[in-house]
Amino acid sequence: MPDLEGLIVVALEQAVAAPFASSRLADAGARVIKIERPEGDFARGYDHLVKGESAYFVWLNRGKESVRLDLKRANDLALVEAMVARADVFLQNLAPGAAARLGLGAETLTTRCPRLIHCSISGYGEDGPYCDHKAYDLLIQGESGLLAINGSPEEPARVGISVADISAGATAHAAILQALYAREKTGKGRIIEVSLFHTLADWMNVPYLQARYGAAAPKRVGLKHPTIAPYGAFACSDGKAVILSIQNEREWARLCADVLGDADLASDARFCANTVRVANRGALDALVAAALSRLSRAQAMEKLEAAGVAYGALNELDDLIAHPQRRTGTVETPHGAVELMAPGARESGATWAPRSVPALGEHDDALRREYGGLGAPE
Repeated sequence: MPDLEGLIVVALEQAVAAPFASSRLADAGARVIKIERPEGDFARGYDHLVKGESAYFVWLNRGKESVRLDLKRANDLALVEAMVARADVFLQNLAPGAAARLGLGAETLTTRCPRLIHCSISGYGEDGPYCDHKAYDLLIQGESGLLAINGSPEEPARVGISVADISAGATAHAAILQALYAREKTGKGRIIEVSLFHTLADWMNVPYLQARYGAAAPKRVGLKHPTIAPYGAFACSDGKAVILSIQNEREWARLCADVLGDADLASDARFCANTVRVANRGALDALVAAALSRLSRAQAMEKLEAAGVAYGALNELDDLIAHPQRRTGTVETPHGAVELMAPGARESGATWAPRSVPALGEHDDALRREYGGLGAPE
């Protein structure tokens, strides 16, 4: 039996953050009822690259039931209230205050349903001077300071995935599971607030602490690391690149002797400890680059493997598609089967078998019947 079988989640959700959280609950067997506006979650239209479906929507909405509702209509709002009365979790990421104005606010619903776990995801939280600001992923990357440390020395760069939304969704998922566990002991539900800004600010704690208490704030260094060297991508003779991340002196000595071909570099006064290697990064990188430029990437990786030095390949997406370590599953969509990368966590030995991605309004009629005909069009 799936771990969360029997759990009912009502998700008044859109875009990325809340759908990420509910998709993980659905993966674990929860019944997730996804409430969409009549025209659908706007993430359905982000692109049409996956057999006519949106990549984000396929990734984040597997295993859910889709019902279209117009919450300005009394009957449709009554249908949501009927669903919540039977639910274990209510998850929403509307604009701040919107759920409360509909009568679906945390205090209202948890008073009515004391065992309910009510989780709201917003841009900046439920209070404070920024609580009403519009918040999209790039804006939060900027406001949190992430863009100050990501990119090249010349200019910042957006992290190439929606890291603010995804981190908030993962945080909400963890908080909901914690609340479910607590409810087993107390019998009481919980009100949870998650914001994109506070989640990403938490993830920024290392540069925050370095800037607040250190001599200087970390700078943008591209693929390099502000406090570790050698670290980053180095081109090989075939135009491909390997990534090095030397974490200790033992690995540094092996790199010098077995890959760079000069064991004495390990004790050179410019490079004998990480702090001085960072101070002399230019000279150090030039030595490493010169050695690796004489090898193809396959030859370089063979040497690094034999030396026991940590390395990686600077892969393109085609390399990821063919990666020998990848785990995938097949999900059915309204336009056919699609291969997805599997989640990072799994039960040992288990096979991931995600449930299908719903068509817009696929479960309209069934859900209206189940909840006593409430919400029928007026």
